[in-house]
Amino acid sequence: MRLGLSLYETYLLVLAALVLLAIIGTSYGQWAIRRATSPEQIARIRVVNSRVRMGWWLILIFTIAFSLGHNFLLTVFAIISFFLFREFVALTPTRPSDHWALVVSFYLVIPAQYLLIGFGQYTFFTLFIPVYFFMLLPVLMMIRQDHSLFLERVAKIQWGLMLSVYCLSHAPALVNLSFDRYGSNASFLLLFLLLVVFLGDLFAVMASSYFGGKALRDNPNKTIKGVAIGGAAAVLFGYAMFWMTPFRSEQALLMALAITLSGIVGDVIIAAVKRSLGSRFLDGDQFITRGTLERLAPLMFAAPVFYHITESHWALSWTL
Repeated sequence: MRLGLSLYETYLLVLAALVLLAIIGTSYGQWAIRRATSPEQIARIRVVNSRVRMGWWLILIFTIAFSLGHNFLLTVFAIISFFLFREFVALTPTRPSDHWALVVSFYLVIPAQYLLIGFGQYTFFTLFIPVYFFMLLPVLMMIRQDHSLFLERVAKIQWGLMLSVYCLSHAPALVNLSFDRYGSNASFLLLFLLLVVFLGDLFAVMASSYFGGKALRDNPNKTIKGVAIGGAAAVLFGYAMFWMTPFRSEQALLMALAITLSGIVGDVIIAAVKRSLGSRFLDGDQFITRGTLERLAPLMFAAPVFYHITESHWALSWTL
């Protein structure tokens, strides 16, 4: 590690910084909720508090994962994918004839995707859902011979799996990338991704609640000014954290920029999807299994982008 720290010391340093940020975020949320006057301000601060609660869960999960290893991490992400897909299916009405397609999706496809990562089958894990299950899904849905809105129903389930399972699974897949540069570790690549995504989203909702401004068209809980400030802060944070990655400082800056822009796009798209379906926002919901689409939208889009840029970088030995 470039600061002369061991991997364990680096993790403890990052953990201490995360706890400090979580304390600051919790304090800000409690202070701001007492000063809020309008319903709009209160709603935005509740979103801040929901993000901070997710931060505490993130700290807890990865403290345990650091002790128990990669298999535990894969299990956690598989459970998260299950709840993400469940919420997506709840938003897109299905028919009784879709039963077997959903059973296979929930109880076979999700475990299979993460088992492929666990066994290091990277070529197959990137093809399993978008190629093989893409062809199998309409066959399963035709078992009951229900032609009503067939294409629409297939597309909804396929897109739900792509976002909640395929895209998200690229995050834990980072851990098995092989490289040895500057004494870094693949686990810190995952931590780098999660920190940039999480802090960018947290800074965006905090800046939106504090500075206000014009709300995004499909997401009333974020403003244009807040997203700009939060995105800039996330990129600068990623640049400052280059020492824990295998990247040089300018590479870390570009990677953080790619992660942040992908996260913003994901946030906007998921918000538009929920609006188009007439669903209310659950950003401020206190239950971790509700509103997961809003909370994890940036990660779902940023994870595959970061994974494939990183893999291509090392495979082709690019130098920026």
